[in-house]
Amino acid sequence: MALNITGIRARAVAAPFKRPPMSASGAISQAALVLVDLDTDAGITGRAYLFAFMPSMLKPTVECVEALGDMLRGDEVAPLTIDAKLRKRFTILDVHGILGQALAGVDMAAWDALSQSQGMPLAKSLGGTVRPVRAYNSCGLWIQDPAKVADEAEELLAEGNYAALKIRIGRPDFRDDLAAVRNVRKRIGDDVLLMSDFNQSLSVNEAIARGQALDDEGLYWIEEPVRHDDYAGCARVAAAVETPIQIGENLLNSLEMQRAIDAGSAEFYMPDVQRIGGVTGWLRAATLAQVHGLDMSSHLFPEISAHLLAVTPTCHWLEYVDWGAAVLKQPVEVKDGHVLIPDRPGNGIEWDEEAVARYAVK
Repeated sequence: MALNITGIRARAVAAPFKRPPMSASGAISQAALVLVDLDTDAGITGRAYLFAFMPSMLKPTVECVEALGDMLRGDEVAPLTIDAKLRKRFTILDVHGILGQALAGVDMAAWDALSQSQGMPLAKSLGGTVRPVRAYNSCGLWIQDPAKVADEAEELLAEGNYAALKIRIGRPDFRDDLAAVRNVRKRIGDDVLLMSDFNQSLSVNEAIARGQALDDEGLYWIEEPVRHDDYAGCARVAAAVETPIQIGENLLNSLEMQRAIDAGSAEFYMPDVQRIGGVTGWLRAATLAQVHGLDMSSHLFPEISAHLLAVTPTCHWLEYVDWGAAVLKQPVEVKDGHVLIPDRPGNGIEWDEEAVARYAVK
């Protein structure tokens, strides 16, 4: 029996961070989230959330999601068909930015509703199995003071018995970056993997200089050293630096991913399910990674990313963040450095309605 869409609702919340992140655009004080509910005529609700980055982007994101809902009312919950319909409808527009994120949110919610109707976790609905997915803790190490960052590294490891962490680098004085990396490495020992992230903060020449200086520091990868869309520049960095380069969180579709691959921009790729086009876009990217033999990790959204990595042929690492946990009834569980996929229908997302009401943005 067909499952049909009766409506799509979107709600804005500004939830607290346990450890507020620092991005290339500055500090982020609250988790500006848009909660997406896709209702169906069978009483099943598909759920997903979007990260709007800043409170000022919540209202337009909510309105964009709701506008898509108006276009889909009465349609069958068939994610691939929905994706094709919406992208054809917006051919004349740029489906990047807020519109692209809204498309991804609807796609994620549709896949959730479909897998719930099948009585299976999303990973099983996609043809995989429910299994632990190895993760690194990415919830901290934003501290600018190199002398204090090692204490937080120790705390992060203990939170889920992790075997890998990510440190943010790109301070104005590279000597501070070097001190921070060395302090953390000394504290956590050689058995823990240490990823690093420049967060697009460098020019190509500076990225090469800093990357080469970090080559002897035992970093597992160096992430986004330059502008995310400078594929040629990133390729120059990758060719000059021995430590593997990781990119991909800002890839907008599989065509952009192919351009990056053609340029030789990186050894590792980590799409973001919100930016790459939801579950549907992720599956296309995962196929591309498999064709090229490239390790593929995730960026943010661990609740859905765990399911997706479980069906990714070149599955590498899940980036664990707790940014949605404040409004979830059952946040994802981490055990022995692995995110555990919940063995229940759908993607496992359910709202804690009391928390949603508490953090609601009108």
